[in-house]
Amino acid sequence: MATLKISNLSKTYPNGVKALDNINIELTNGMFGLLGPNGAGKSSLMRTLATLQEADSGAAFLDDIDIFKNPTELRKVLGYLPQEFGVYPKISAYQLLEHMAILKGISNNKERNDLVNYLLQKVNLSKEKHKNVKGFSGGMKQRVGIAQALIGNPKLIIVDEPTAGLDPGERNRFHNLLADVAEDVIIILSTHIVDDVTELCSNMAIMNLGKMVYQGAPQTVISELNGKVWQKIIERNEVAEYQANYTVISDKMVAGRPLIHVLSDSNPGAGFESVAPSLEDVFFSKINTTEQITA
Repeated sequence: MATLKISNLSKTYPNGVKALDNINIELTNGMFGLLGPNGAGKSSLMRTLATLQEADSGAAFLDDIDIFKNPTELRKVLGYLPQEFGVYPKISAYQLLEHMAILKGISNNKERNDLVNYLLQKVNLSKEKHKNVKGFSGGMKQRVGIAQALIGNPKLIIVDEPTAGLDPGERNRFHNLLADVAEDVIIILSTHIVDDVTELCSNMAIMNLGKMVYQGAPQTVISELNGKVWQKIIERNEVAEYQANYTVISDKMVAGRPLIHVLSDSNPGAGFESVAPSLEDVFFSKINTTEQITA
C-alpha cells in the first residue's frame, strides 16, 4: 500500500497570489476528493505534486520518494490526467497509448502491444482503438486519458476536473472506471463538482484561497450540520435582504424562484423549514466562512 505525505506546502506566484498556504495531507490507497471553487488552489496543488511546478517551501513524499528532490523517480510511478487533456489531431487511440508507453520506457514491442490492448479493454474502447481520438466524445477522450494515466503501474494518479463537460451517462461511466482503479492506487480527484466527491470518495478535503478548510470523511462533516440547515423559497428581490439578516450559505433557482439555505443552530422562524444537510451545504458553509475571515 502506497502512502503520500505532504507537509507545510506553500506556493506564491509572482503576481502575489498565495496559491498554496501551508498544506498538510497524508493519504493511502483509495479515492481522495479535493473540492473547492475555481481559484481555490486545487490545480496548483495538482501541478506541484505532478512536478510541473516547484513549491516555495514544504515537502512531499510518495513512500520513500522525495517528490521535489527526485522528480524523475516520482514520474515513473505517477499517472496524470490534467484538466485539459490534449490529443494529437490525426492519431488513433491505440497509437496514442503506444506513444505514451514508449515515453514511459516500455521498449519491448510485445509487452507494449499487450499493455495497450489491455488498457483499451479496461476503459471499454477496444472497438474504437483504430479511430482518431480527435473525433471522440468528451467522455471517450477522458477514458483514453485514464488509460494513459495507468501506463507503468502507477502508485499515484492525479485527475484534475475530470467530469467537467461530460453528459450524465459519460460521467457515470467515468465514475465507475475511477472507482475500479482506486482499489489498488492513490487517486486524487480534484473537482469543483460536489456530487463527484459525494459519490466516489471516502476521504476528502475542501480548499479555498490556498488553504485547507476541512479534511476528513464526507459523512462526518455532513453530520456536523444535522439540525442546522434551514431552507425557504423567497422572491428574487428579497435575496439581498435575507443575506443581510441570515447566514445564507447557498441560493439556487427552483421553478424561477430562489431557494435559499441558511445556517442556524435553532429554527430561524419566518417560514423556514429544516432540511437534511448535504455535502453542498458543507462546501458553501466552509467557503463562505473562509472568505468572511479573510475579508
